[in-house]
Amino acid sequence: MAKPADVDPQETREWLDALEAVIEREGPERAHVLLEALIDHARRSGAHIPFDPNTAYLNTIPAAQEQRSPGDADMEWRIRSLVRWNALAMVVKANKFNPGIGGHIASFASAATLYDVGFNHFFHAPSETHGGDLLYIQGHCTPGIYARAYLEYRLHKEHLHRFRQEALAPGLSSYPHPRLMPGFWQFPTVSMGLGPIMGIYQARFMKYLQHRGLAETDNRKVWVFCGDGEMDEPESLGAIGLAGREKLDNLIFVINCNLQRLDGPVRGNGKIIQELEGDFRGAGWNVIKVIWGSYWDPLLAADTKGLLRQRMTEAVDGEYQNYKAKGGAYTREHFFGKYPELKAMVSRMTDQDIWRLNRGGHDPHKIYAAYAAAVQHTGQPTVILAKTVKGYGMGEAGEGQNITHQQKKLGEDALKAFRDRFNIPISDAEIAEAPFYRPPPDSPEITYLQERRRALGGYLPSRRRESEPQAIPPLSTFDVLLKGTDGREMSTTTAFVRMLSTLSRDPTLGPHIVPIVPDEARTFGMEGLFRQIGIYSPVGQLYAPQDADQLAYYREDTKGQILEEGITEAGAFSSWLAAATAYSNHAMSMIPFFIFYSMFGFQRIGDLIWAAGDSRARGFLLGGTAGRTTLAGEGLQHQDGHSHILALTHPNCIAYDPCYAYELAVILHDGMRRMFEHHEDVFYYITVMNENYAHPALPDAVADDIVKGMYRLRQSNHEGPRVQLLGSGTILREVERAAQILEERFGVAADVWSVTSFTELAREGMAAERWNMLHPVEPARSCHVMDCLSDTQGPIVATTDHMRAYAEQIRPYVPRRYRVLGTDGYGRSDTRAALREFFEVTAEYVVLTALRSLAEDGELMTEAGTEEGEKPMDRLAQALTELGIDPEKPAPWTV
Repeated sequence: MAKPADVDPQETREWLDALEAVIEREGPERAHVLLEALIDHARRSGAHIPFDPNTAYLNTIPAAQEQRSPGDADMEWRIRSLVRWNALAMVVKANKFNPGIGGHIASFASAATLYDVGFNHFFHAPSETHGGDLLYIQGHCTPGIYARAYLEYRLHKEHLHRFRQEALAPGLSSYPHPRLMPGFWQFPTVSMGLGPIMGIYQARFMKYLQHRGLAETDNRKVWVFCGDGEMDEPESLGAIGLAGREKLDNLIFVINCNLQRLDGPVRGNGKIIQELEGDFRGAGWNVIKVIWGSYWDPLLAADTKGLLRQRMTEAVDGEYQNYKAKGGAYTREHFFGKYPELKAMVSRMTDQDIWRLNRGGHDPHKIYAAYAAAVQHTGQPTVILAKTVKGYGMGEAGEGQNITHQQKKLGEDALKAFRDRFNIPISDAEIAEAPFYRPPPDSPEITYLQERRRALGGYLPSRRRESEPQAIPPLSTFDVLLKGTDGREMSTTTAFVRMLSTLSRDPTLGPHIVPIVPDEARTFGMEGLFRQIGIYSPVGQLYAPQDADQLAYYREDTKGQILEEGITEAGAFSSWLAAATAYSNHAMSMIPFFIFYSMFGFQRIGDLIWAAGDSRARGFLLGGTAGRTTLAGEGLQHQDGHSHILALTHPNCIAYDPCYAYELAVILHDGMRRMFEHHEDVFYYITVMNENYAHPALPDAVADDIVKGMYRLRQSNHEGPRVQLLGSGTILREVERAAQILEERFGVAADVWSVTSFTELAREGMAAERWNMLHPVEPARSCHVMDCLSDTQGPIVATTDHMRAYAEQIRPYVPRRYRVLGTDGYGRSDTRAALREFFEVTAEYVVLTALRSLAEDGELMTEAGTEEGEKPMDRLAQALTELGIDPEKPAPWTV
């Protein structure tokens, strides 16, 4: 921000002297009060004084006010050096013996002190007296975390030898992956930007648990480690306003500002630390900058005229990168040399002395002071902006260089230089192999390291596997829906909300239900829950809601159960993920139900959903207004025909597309049983619609088949040619109408099958197919699709409100001719009837497809048989006219 010219320096000096006197006699807090009062008064008097979110380019905590670390600094340096070496050796060895296996050296090299101070003094593990802190570790720093676990004797040399080699034998995953190392990693973070948003909503969820009286989380912290380049991801900064607004003082961000992205500077022409300070301070965070290390303190103390501070502010990050990459002589000339007074200031310092002027993120004393201030701060989340050097310690092989992120290998000279710099006891004869080094268990280093972790409750990162099983009420709890609607019409969305309401009233299970919605609870008919269980707010409701005189008014409450997140699918999903992993992070099972426009789920936030699979999340995702033709009028950006295609790409996502309320009830009940009684690491995606129609009662003996993915809804008693019609979602009703047309107008018997999940059917089919291939002399296994259709007659036609690929999944397991109808193409704004006509999924198109299949099979087309000379295809052409289908209509996926 440009400063106005100082037209009266003498007056300015007098004001500054007065301020100094206040600080000296009454302290900085009193000075802050006076300055704020002056600014407020000036603004009220009409002066335009813009807000400046930046402080000087200096450490936030003055040296005189730093809390000193109680640890043994020399011992901690030795331990940190061993961690650095083993982290580097792990990557170098992996790429030496398996060229191209990958890995990263430079990120952890820059962040080692940030983690080391935390592990030694701040990161609490779960214990009898502490619930445990939650660590979102920067993904590219995994080698350092493994290296520390190696020194702790949690991992052994064999593990380190299998870094990034885990497919055919136990190994160490490339990044934090709870799915692959379920007892070690807490959170997946390497998809950059996800750690910050997940951490924010995790901290918020801990407040939610506290306010609702479900867990004691007051003394627990969420630590989120990320890089300055990572902050360009929209998810990284997208939710910091929520953290500030809700005063999440259990949240600490540590941003490793090594000034470099993957290919070059983060802000070569600017200052990323100052930029981030403005972002976070403006969002209501407590900002602690750790820019300069202790070696700068004497120079800053000698800077009586402020020229050094001025030069620190002038230099841009691209220059700071050069100062570390090009050494002390270069820094003397280009940094200090700009002003003769500064050059004179360092005239007695050698080039090596200047090169050793350290950044704050490599100074354990500065980091300890920042962490101590952060954990003691209340009323705001804290961000620590720590300035470091990428590739610290790598010397000419990559320290501070643009290429450093891609560095996987180091030559013998570079290894020797690293060894000598950090005093690692490896001989010249061994150095080429970059051997791991770990002192004996009773050595001073390992003893100290183990004592520090014992004092903090145990090892981290570490992940709980389970919580107590949750008792699930019987299926009969949903009897009102299982018995049908007696001709009354409703949507499956309404059925879901009724089930949710029923579950929320259950005395045992109810408190564990977490309803989550972005900002359309009323769209989904959930407003009745506002009064019943309330909307969570950390401050309750400070206003009289506009609709207070209505039954379903907007009620906020500190003990509210609904998480109504505003217009943010990513934020709402992050809340869902916090609840869906509560069994591990908080030792209690919470059952989250996140309902959203299905178009804005997997398509918009698929990366977060993938992270949920990695996190072993358990819960329900409800894709509302699902299907390409169910959402009348909304058009291309809202109509979803592909979320089930995207869902099937997530291996532990169980996906269903039910049509009737009883199907939904059976699926929800079975899902709760699997996830919360039997602790299966799966999560559910269920599509629900806003189309109203009558719902029949649950037929006898079909519940198991509903769960498997397919059951016979209607068996025709008609004589004549026969077809098997498969349908799912609301298009099942078009299929039912098609069966009626086939019988009444064309003399064809049509059995109707409700397919609740083509995806689950396909997965079971693949499993049977694989088993048969690997066990050729054993009796062949069947699958549910084959079991259902093998003893039936006639061609098979499947129709859904989704892309054809959804129903195509089961083609290998279908025993006869199989045709699929679906909604490929972009959506349109129109009525449901018109949309189904456009996408060719009406009953008439189902009929036509069935007739075509019968004709190709040589079956009769009418009860009376074909007329003399009439060919089956002639009869099919007549059917086109009878059904009112235009054969010249363009294909929906082409327009």
